[in-house]
Amino acid sequence: MGTIVVVGTQWGDEGKGKITDILAEKAGLVVRFQGGNNAGHTIVIEDKTYKLHLIPSGVFNPGTISIIGNGLVIDPEVLINEIKGLEIQGIDTSCIKISDRAHVIMPYHRRLDTLEEEKRQIKIGTTKRGIGPAYFDKISRTGIRIGELINPEEFSLRLKTVLESKNEIFEKIYGVESMNFEEIFEEYSQYALLLKDKVADTSILIDQAVEQGESVLFEGAQGVMLDIDHGTYPFVTSSNPTAGAVCVGAGIGPGRIDKVVGVVKAYTTRVGEGPFSTELFGELADSLREAGGEYGTTTGRPRRIGWMDAVVMRHARRLNALTHLAITKLDVLSGLPTVKICTGYELDGKVIKEWPASLGVLEKCKPIYEEMEGWTQDLSKIDRYEDFPPQAIAYVKRIEELANVPVSIVSVGPGRNQTKFLEEISF
Repeated sequence: MGTIVVVGTQWGDEGKGKITDILAEKAGLVVRFQGGNNAGHTIVIEDKTYKLHLIPSGVFNPGTISIIGNGLVIDPEVLINEIKGLEIQGIDTSCIKISDRAHVIMPYHRRLDTLEEEKRQIKIGTTKRGIGPAYFDKISRTGIRIGELINPEEFSLRLKTVLESKNEIFEKIYGVESMNFEEIFEEYSQYALLLKDKVADTSILIDQAVEQGESVLFEGAQGVMLDIDHGTYPFVTSSNPTAGAVCVGAGIGPGRIDKVVGVVKAYTTRVGEGPFSTELFGELADSLREAGGEYGTTTGRPRRIGWMDAVVMRHARRLNALTHLAITKLDVLSGLPTVKICTGYELDGKVIKEWPASLGVLEKCKPIYEEMEGWTQDLSKIDRYEDFPPQAIAYVKRIEELANVPVSIVSVGPGRNQTKFLEEISF
């Protein structure tokens, strides 16, 4: 028994939910450690499609405890509706636990998110769900935590203090109406009553599980290139989707992490603004977008499309200490006469193979492509990986070589049976 962390190695949307769902079959606990409802996981089980935004993917495994960790910012209304939606479909949600230290997304956070994005000359591409402002309040020590939300007296005192400050911002900076204390207090008090029984000190639950030899799976949202420190800043999210954030966002020590699985799409996508070195345009981009269903789970926005980028992969390997790779949507590339992988960047006549911090430098970089022969067979209908066309297997092996991480899983469709294990990833 042990622990496994699942992280995205690109700009999110790599298929982490599916990989987590499969690995969670053998886990006693599945823990989400950062982000908010700006992220989404799509999971297909038999003939049903489920879309999650806050609840860990392990909720579909009976008996598995699904923990929403302290590193998240939680919109209570979204969480309650997500729980109700699962229950309507017959999914047991009794094993969901919420950290008392997680921060609450308030109505003023969503409002500020929209106002701030509209005011920016250079748009970030925020989902306007209040994620950034909620994390801002957390760091500035003015946030409200779940543990306070479920305590009426404490919640009332905290909300009065914070709302007074927020209303000054609304009136004096943005010239909009202030928000009403009684309305917010009443609404959120109702949310507190519905969530109260699920609130716990989840760090203790996780520690106890590890001590007792349980298998624990940690899942993040977004991907390494959206990391607030190591991504394409400022076009990033407000948290750390890297493996190291498990320690802070779940409340465990670094010695507890045994394996890190990096999920990588067979090509690259991103949503929103920001640099994208291997981005494709025109007919090829459109056809891959449609073949891969590349529209945001949370926003519905069309995703930008590009070739696989080994520079990004090496960046992800180093930051997360990846032990395994899981390649998803390999089937989407079927039918292309050739496929390309970016192996490095050309900058002022020199080749660089590591991701630069400066976006100004990145804009000057030109991707260096390695072209490989494509394949025509429909991979989604082939049962065994060994029966894949040699060109597809060669593509997988080349990704493995460039990333210097063994590929353990290859996915060629949304179904669980379309996931091929090249080697077992055991707890």
